[in-house]
Amino acid sequence: MNELQNQIIELKKKKNAVLLAHYYQRPEIQEIADYVGDSLGLSQEAKKTDADIILFAGVHFMAETAKILNPSKRVLLPDLEAGCSLAESCPPSAFEKFIQAHPDHLVITYVNCSAEIKALSHIVCTSSNAEKIVRSVPEDTPIIFAPDKNLGRHIIQKTGRNMILWDGSCVVHEAFSLDKLIDLYKQHSDAEIIAHPESESHILKTANFIGSTAEMIKYVGESPNNKFIIATEAGILHKMQQEVPQKILIPAPTNENNTCACSECGFMKMNTLQKVYDCLLNESPEIELPEKLIKKALVPIERMLELSK
Repeated sequence: MNELQNQIIELKKKKNAVLLAHYYQRPEIQEIADYVGDSLGLSQEAKKTDADIILFAGVHFMAETAKILNPSKRVLLPDLEAGCSLAESCPPSAFEKFIQAHPDHLVITYVNCSAEIKALSHIVCTSSNAEKIVRSVPEDTPIIFAPDKNLGRHIIQKTGRNMILWDGSCVVHEAFSLDKLIDLYKQHSDAEIIAHPESESHILKTANFIGSTAEMIKYVGESPNNKFIIATEAGILHKMQQEVPQKILIPAPTNENNTCACSECGFMKMNTLQKVYDCLLNESPEIELPEKLIKKALVPIERMLELSK
């Protein structure tokens, strides 16, 4: 534990603040978080916390979700520019027209979207509960699923539902190279490939297991296998390796010729330990949303949380 980490821990106590961090955050941030998890887990933790301040080490839509669930609490985000390529692929004005073009459809949106998109939805889902949410809808009810087309296609395959998909995607999960993955597997034929459902179909077809970040960590812990190729953002490897220190974890390769040779989210990595400290010290930047928007966006989130119990 370094000095800056200790200072953040002391500040949290002093200000009655809770630090929530996504699995894709930098290891040094995960190490001092009160909770590290996926979008569903983070939403659940945000809802039940009794802290005065929620410091969210993640991206903008995650902090917005925490604010929607806790309108009376202060929600801080270390860097307001920490966005999401998937969320940005679904502009509210265009999505509203899309909904209007498909009347009588129930709108299910993946949590990786803006508060405005959530407010246009009937129910929100995460990658860990998307199948359950879709199956909860009567079969004769037509569905719009947004914004992630890859997750949508995966759920269609799992459920047989004929959903209309918004054409959005995550650049991080679309960066994986099938050719490089096949070459890597040839070198490690004893490995299992596990993938996040935001990945493209050709990557998912190679996978022994497909699941959310939390489900992937659970699977690696329970599998008798000792070697895994991981097709999701490389930040997950820190927590995963802590859970299975004796196992070999290999990040899936991307199309990019980068030094990491793995897929990293630049937005997630915008949060640094120094920014976390400064944010908590100054209680800024703070997430602020109009009351009307909070009330509208809360309804589909609450429906999700109720179905996820």
